[in-house]
Amino acid sequence: MPPTDDQQFQQDFTETLAQVEEKLANLKARYTQVQQDQQQLQHLQNRRQHLKKDRRTQTAAHPLQGELDRIEAEIDVLELNLESHLFNWKSLQEPFWQIVRFTGLGIIIGWLLKMAVG
Repeated sequence: MPPTDDQQFQQDFTETLAQVEEKLANLKARYTQVQQDQQQLQHLQNRRQHLKKDRRTQTAAHPLQGELDRIEAEIDVLELNLESHLFNWKSLQEPFWQIVRFTGLGIIIGWLLKMAVG
């Protein structure tokens, strides 16, 4: 027996609700990860500043140079991680359509001018 419209609606609604809940959970997890990464980035940048300041006051062969190098590598990874996950392709949607619009307008104006001259 085929499902009635009401049963189909309930099934579709339940599936959609589950998808929304999953996306919300993923968004919350990503938000938490971004916050943790930003805090860790701030901590590492502060630590790097402190080590660089200490290195200037110490001899050239500072024993914490390895830690400074490790911190800078971690900072690079965190910055890349934050940039890649915060970048949204939807943010390019408006500039893309503006380029398409004005390029098309430029082509049409050029075509009209060529027809008027030629």
